[in-house]
Amino acid sequence: MGLFKNLFTWWEGASLTTRLAAWSKGTRVGEDMFGNVYLEAGGGRRWVIYAGPNDISRVPPDWYAWLTRQIDDVPDRALPPPPKFLKPPVPNLTGTPEAYRPSGALERGGRRQAASGDYQPWLPD
Repeated sequence: MGLFKNLFTWWEGASLTTRLAAWSKGTRVGEDMFGNVYLEAGGGRRWVIYAGPNDISRVPPDWYAWLTRQIDDVPDRALPPPPKFLKPPVPNLTGTPEAYRPSGALERGGRRQAASGDYQPWLPD
């Protein structure tokens, strides 16, 4: 089912045509910490083959700048090293167990803290 499914879907990884284009026309220019591979072809076309599901939040900011032509060269050569205080990028966690859930969320019991008492509801005259 994997190859057949890959012919008709794009959201679970690179399609067969994307892989063929990468093999025949693309030049590999780099790889990020998540295992995503970045390619460039004649005419300046740039694209990424994700290591996992296709999700743009899985592309680090420096490689995103390269993909969108904000920088001309690959990030390792075009950008200064990141500062020590900078945290590594995190993919979009929505829909996963690690997603943020505020105190009133149903996944956390549906209860939230009581109002502080300074709230006065509006009442019509």
